[in-house]
Amino acid sequence: MSPMILTRDFAWLPGGVFMRSLTAFRMVVHDRSSTAGALLGVVAIVFLVGQQLSILFGLLNYMSVLVDHSGADAWIMSPHVRNADAGDLVSGRFMDRAMGLEDVEWAEPVLIGNGLFKTSGGSSESVRVVGVRRPRLSGGPWEYEEADERGLLDFESVTVDRLDLAKLGNPALGEVTEIGGRRVRVGAVTKGARGFQGTLVFAPLEKVKEISRTPPGRYSAVLVRFRPGAVREAALESLQAAMPLHTVYTTDELSRLTRRYYFINTGIGGSFGFSTAIAVLIGIVIISLTMYTSVLGRARDFAVMRAIGGRRRDVAVVVFSEVLIITCMGLFIGFLLLAALLNATSGSSIPSYFPAEVAPILAAGALLVSLAGSLVALHVALKAEPASVFH
Repeated sequence: MSPMILTRDFAWLPGGVFMRSLTAFRMVVHDRSSTAGALLGVVAIVFLVGQQLSILFGLLNYMSVLVDHSGADAWIMSPHVRNADAGDLVSGRFMDRAMGLEDVEWAEPVLIGNGLFKTSGGSSESVRVVGVRRPRLSGGPWEYEEADERGLLDFESVTVDRLDLAKLGNPALGEVTEIGGRRVRVGAVTKGARGFQGTLVFAPLEKVKEISRTPPGRYSAVLVRFRPGAVREAALESLQAAMPLHTVYTTDELSRLTRRYYFINTGIGGSFGFSTAIAVLIGIVIISLTMYTSVLGRARDFAVMRAIGGRRRDVAVVVFSEVLIITCMGLFIGFLLLAALLNATSGSSIPSYFPAEVAPILAAGALLVSLAGSLVALHVALKAEPASVFH
């Protein structure tokens, strides 16, 4: 960057934001090595943090997958439940109580148990069996890869998820096997039915009672759906009043409770928080070092800027404009790489989900980190003395 360019820029419009930004752009283009280094820092922040967040949100979806896709408005569960997978059994008579309320459209039981799935090779795999009542199948599969909900209408039929087929020995539709020593037949293949605690297998309620050897009339939870037009708060209050010794959760409340429990108690929160902090720290270090080196090499240019009448805030605008230009370029490249990764892992066994509302938050965070990383370079630029030009 020559002093003549700086003189021309500030002579046309002294103190003008446009000319200061144009000067910053020319510096970015001129000093390609420093620009590439700072650009790498921004890309690292966006891509690495975005990748960590996508896995985290994917795992969060696994934690509450049964609750989120239940189709119910409320869950009746045992007292003091900390997550949807760890409640005591409740009595089936609560279905009759719920159905007696004016605002309730239907109430259905769900039973969750465990069993060993016998593969075609003779080995066994632990699965989590979810029993749903026919014909409504509330709380059951929500998307199918092969066959449909009719596959669960048979007493012995079960579902397996397409991502768990290899793990379970690649059973074919109609293949007969055993779960927990009980005869079952693969009636459908689901899509996206994967749980945080293990492989999910859906089956008719009666079959799961056999597999888990559950006492008659006992269930893991009772799902409740309110009538259209019902006042949600009033319906919940009347439902809780009818179940004074049990807990009534809305679907959203139980989903948040379950996610929070696993997030805190499994170490996932600390692990992802640490890895995210490392990615941000790496970005700050890269941006700080490259911007510092770039400004240090252009100290004479900033001195010329001050000598021709540029103020300290003009220098600050130029430095921050450089950061904004580099950050915008880094955001574009980083999100492009992140989108390619998410597209490549979509539908795979890797938990990957990136909510659209997180993107602007990540972009704003990357911008703040970039500005923070440029503070050292700004300090060096502001120390440029006009008199040094004549030395």
